[in-house]
Amino acid sequence: MAAAGIKLHPACRVRQEGFGLLFYDSRGPRLLFAATGKLLAPDFFETERRKDELPAGLNAQQQSVLQNFITKLLERGFLREQPVC
Repeated sequence: MAAAGIKLHPACRVRQEGFGLLFYDSRGPRLLFAATGKLLAPDFFETERRKDELPAGLNAQQQSVLQNFITKLLERGFLREQPVC
């Protein structure tokens, strides 16, 4: 079985703000303000990625924080998981 990839849900959008990222879910509508600073750019979510894939150059603490953040986005429905072929 292929590993699952993650991708921004088609009903969701993300954009850069001064504090970090702003997620908008049109199904709700719901907003999520994420104080990510410049650790993640909105284009990170434009392509399907492995669940553990993070931008290069992060230290262990930053990787841990972002991994937890991505898990929360999955739980809240802003990201969706799908098999990678």
